[in-house]
Amino acid sequence: MATATKDPYIRSIELLRDKVPSFTRYPFHLSALRDFSGLKLHPKVTYIIGENGTGKSTLLEAIAIAWGFNPEGGTLNFAFSTRDSHSELYRYIRLVRGVTKPRDGFFFRAETYYNLATNIDQLDSEFSYGRRIIDSYGGKSLHEQSHGESFFSAFVHRFGGNGLYILDEPEAALSPLKQMSMLARIHTLVEQNSQFIISTHSPILMSYPDAVHYQLTPDGLQKTTLEETEHYLITKQFMTNRERMLRTLFEDEE
Repeated sequence: MATATKDPYIRSIELLRDKVPSFTRYPFHLSALRDFSGLKLHPKVTYIIGENGTGKSTLLEAIAIAWGFNPEGGTLNFAFSTRDSHSELYRYIRLVRGVTKPRDGFFFRAETYYNLATNIDQLDSEFSYGRRIIDSYGGKSLHEQSHGESFFSAFVHRFGGNGLYILDEPEAALSPLKQMSMLARIHTLVEQNSQFIISTHSPILMSYPDAVHYQLTPDGLQKTTLEETEHYLITKQFMTNRERMLRTLFEDEE
């Protein structure tokens, strides 16, 4: 069995602060970016987590675009555009790359995965001497599967190892059982010299043991542990004291 690469494909990210036009406009006004200068990535798995609106997807998107991925997801070969909505952050970050180059890569974005599936169907409907694109995703149109099944088809069939995989909220359509299966898949790919950068709300997906966690807070980007994240603490507290938590929630609503 192969061991995970010691030298990550992306070692760190740096914000070119002296080139930022203004820290009062989007996305630079976000609390996570106001004092941000950079962060070091784990050679195996790096988690970027936080509440909605804190900028985690914006940061992940910028990393992906700076690497060369299409803003709406896919491999480096995808160039479709459904709606030009990505921020300009990617223009002001620098990726410190490792010595080794990945042989595979994918930017998985739950928000625009439908657009990616549509583009694959469109490309495969055109004449080509090569194999169909969908064959790399299991052979069945992603639109002809449930949302969760189509997500998992990419993880299982398209992710081939020796790759850089950037995942934005991949748990969006996955059951808890499928999330655990995805953890196992991540481990297999890590053992095949892959590096992951993941934005997620799921404590299950945050549980990969050899990883680093960065949490976006009103005070900026902070390094933390799984057990210290709000996602883990709130989920644990709710499941442990469900009846009391429900009473409190319903009373507050009234």
